[in-house]
Amino acid sequence: MAITEMSARTTEIEGLLVITTKAVEDERGTVRELYRASAFAGPAAPAFGPPRQVNLTETRRGAIRGLHGEEMTKLVGVATGTGFGAYVDLRPQSPTFAAVVTAELHPGRQVLVPRGVCNGFQSVSTGGCTYLYCFDGEWAAGMAGIAVHPLDPDLAIGWPIPVDPSDRALLSARDAGLPSFAELRARLTKD
Repeated sequence: MAITEMSARTTEIEGLLVITTKAVEDERGTVRELYRASAFAGPAAPAFGPPRQVNLTETRRGAIRGLHGEEMTKLVGVATGTGFGAYVDLRPQSPTFAAVVTAELHPGRQVLVPRGVCNGFQSVSTGGCTYLYCFDGEWAAGMAGIAVHPLDPDLAIGWPIPVDPSDRALLSARDAGLPSFAELRARLTKD
């Protein structure tokens, strides 16, 4: 039997952590600990939870979801397949405002996304991926938050698979209509 303990590493965005989940492997396979309240109360990760909503998305290869930054903390990762996660700090008062971080996502790796940091991903597996979102609040239409166009060249996100922004199987109409980073920056930093 092999045990991998939970660990977390900081990133260039304040409060954004890339987490390796605790895993126990034996001849039958692997058990991964997706969430344990006591693990998020110690030094490895800041307080999160309890989860108030959990979503799974099944996303086809090449499709992008996001970049959305609701007013709730998210614990995200993939249950199957692989993804490419992208995160943008759009909190005006943050010392890491405008920072962009990317991370490969696979089972066993999660990202803790603070309130107001935009979260998005692209499915890169041949068969797509199943993406897991745990929220510390419940999503509601019209809730406070911010979002930015995921293909904005000013963000310089190196999405692994090229995307035609008019292909609704790869980018939703909502995401295609999001403002650019320059438009948001002007709105957020005026006065």
